[in-house]
Amino acid sequence: MKKVMLVDDNMINNFITKKVISNVDEDLQVCDYTDAEQALNLLEEVNPTLIFLDLNMPVMNGWQFLENMVARNMSHKVYILTSSTSELDRQRSTTYSNVVRFLNKPLAQDEVADILAAA
Repeated sequence: MKKVMLVDDNMINNFITKKVISNVDEDLQVCDYTDAEQALNLLEEVNPTLIFLDLNMPVMNGWQFLENMVARNMSHKVYILTSSTSELDRQRSTTYSNVVRFLNKPLAQDEVADILAAA
């Protein structure tokens, strides 16, 4: 069974993203975390098929999350899901081999369908 991990400090964003995902595939298991450190520490246990990751979060931001994944040799597929429109952020995301795509919030159902079909 495919599992999706959402990592975003905003509970409302997680709720909306979960709703969009469930509209595409209601059988998909979605685990959401508002604390990136907690999500990172549970990553191997949860073992998601893919991760939707926000960049701008307190304590540990998305870039730090990715750096920790690299340091721990974790290769889960990551889709950056952010409100950032910075071209620098988009370019920086390409330096991580496990980042598949850079997406802007809100996530659309057709994007989810494409992502899940490729997962």
